Amino acid sequence: MKILLVALNAKYIHSNLAVYSLMAFANKYRDSISLVELTINHSEEELLKEIYKEKADVVAFSCYIWNIGIILRISSELKKVAPGLKIWFGGPEVSYDARQCLLENDQLDGIMCGEGEQTFLELVQYYTEGRGGAKPPVRRLKEIPGLAFKESAKLDGGFGERRGEIWITQPRDPMGLDEISLPYEDMEAFRNRIIYYESSRGCPFSCSYCLSSVDKRVRFRSIDLVKKELKIFLDYRVPQVKFVDRTFNCSKRHAMDIWEFIKENDNGITNFHFEIAADLLEEDEIAFLSTLRPGQVQFEIGVQSTNPDTVEAIRRKMDFDRVAYNVRRIKQAGNIHQHLDLIAGLPLEGYESFEKSFGQVYGLEPDQLQLGFLKVLKGSPMETDKDCYGIVFRSTPPYEVLCTNHLSFEEVLRLKGVCEMVEIYYNSGQFTYSMKFLEHFYGAPMRLYQSLGDYYEGTGIAMLAHNRIKRYEILLDFWKEAVLESLTGEDRTSLTEVFGEILLLDLYLRENIKSRPAFSPAKSSTNELRGLYDKYRARHSLIHIEKFTFDILRSAATGTAVRKETTILFDYGNRDMLSRAADMTVLED
Repeated sequence: MKILLVALNAKYIHSNLAVYSLMAFANKYRDSISLVELTINHSEEELLKEIYKEKADVVAFSCYIWNIGIILRISSELKKVAPGLKIWFGGPEVSYDARQCLLENDQLDGIMCGEGEQTFLELVQYYTEGRGGAKPPVRRLKEIPGLAFKESAKLDGGFGERRGEIWITQPRDPMGLDEISLPYEDMEAFRNRIIYYESSRGCPFSCSYCLSSVDKRVRFRSIDLVKKELKIFLDYRVPQVKFVDRTFNCSKRHAMDIWEFIKENDNGITNFHFEIAADLLEEDEIAFLSTLRPGQVQFEIGVQSTNPDTVEAIRRKMDFDRVAYNVRRIKQAGNIHQHLDLIAGLPLEGYESFEKSFGQVYGLEPDQLQLGFLKVLKGSPMETDKDCYGIVFRSTPPYEVLCTNHLSFEEVLRLKGVCEMVEIYYNSGQFTYSMKFLEHFYGAPMRLYQSLGDYYEGTGIAMLAHNRIKRYEILLDFWKEAVLESLTGEDRTSLTEVFGEILLLDLYLRENIKSRPAFSPAKSSTNELRGLYDKYRARHSLIHIEKFTFDILRSAATGTAVRKETTILFDYGNRDMLSRAADMTVLED
């Protein structure tokens, strides 16, 4: 008997914590269990081939909203070429409507619902010890909690089987997290990949769009065990450990114990990612966090909306003033990357309201601003509330919002353009000063990105692939065609000249390019800068020196053309740990 666990990840660098946790918990049957990790970027033909050639008797897929479509198609084809194969699903995408999923998919034999470690262990035990073996199964399928399955009966003569009634067993009781084995036994198998780790399950909050709100119980792994396991990652010098805890700092003591431990055992390499509620942070925590190595920790902070009515409608508890205060305090220390989230399409939030939310979060200057769109997850309270707010969403995964009583589909599409422009021109970190300059010509930050999105659509370049330099050229064209033409009473020539230099500043901050872009001003003469190169080269391994005709930093900060020659040294051997920008020094001489 061979049982195959299958994970379809978004990228190769990711690892699937769920399937590794199932395998580790069922370790006593390790000889009967195999695991394969593939990605949704593989062709369906490749996926079918890789899974089929494992020659398994049972295949169990880990299902999420972003991979369920391809899993349904692959599993259907798999059943055709291996009709005797038993196919099981598990994961959040199939746990809350298991009966319907079984009815709609003939290829599917069963679903593991909810927390899976103990359920999978007993399912493996059933297949390895109870199906045609010398001894009866320890438990029949009907006696295993946490299952939904199709009862089948052999037809006369033993040919084929008849699909009968769907059985749903009693729910599985939550287990203590210390009972769950560390899923990472062979660390070498995860070299150059992200390690996912959980020190708690559950969430104390009740956000209606989130499945964690269904069960507000929070279970913690004992801190001594967490420290022991984190030490393994630190000793192996893994690049990144992502905690999947839904609200990592819901327990101050638990969070501080872990933060203190990673500081004391810092290896100078490993980065730790935490999803936190920023308004829960207290002064002593912020003071401690400021002492961590730059780049050692990064935070993901879900704001979602700053509209008080929306926050109340989604049953979320958040003090935005406190969030803003703490985000600014963390930013002042300059050692922690902060990723702030907003969700479009929430109840009671129209386009203007979202623009306000955008502006307030954007004003906090996060290292990344993630714009997501509401997904009405099966089993979430939002699925129940959808009609109250006129929420219309896609019928297929990822069940993303199409429109609401307050947000039209046309506005959703426009926000999609804003989202794409934010990714390109803000989250990339490649246009920092250029965007600061452009912001001055728009009444609200989101209007800049909206205008950029409209420009991409209007010029027909939205669907085209563009290299890095082309993005700078597009931004200059956008300035000339969409911004400059609307200005009156301004020195248009000087503004265009200074913007060209600001684009060059951003470009050199990221990379010491070998050939100057076409939009850049003429380079200063070699003789003029040779003395400066000779002076600073001995102290810096890799540098570039550029002479600008404007006070480039003040111009970007004020949205004006401040004409004053400025010479800047870019040191590529000394980069900012968070932004990866070259160290920049204004040379007074």
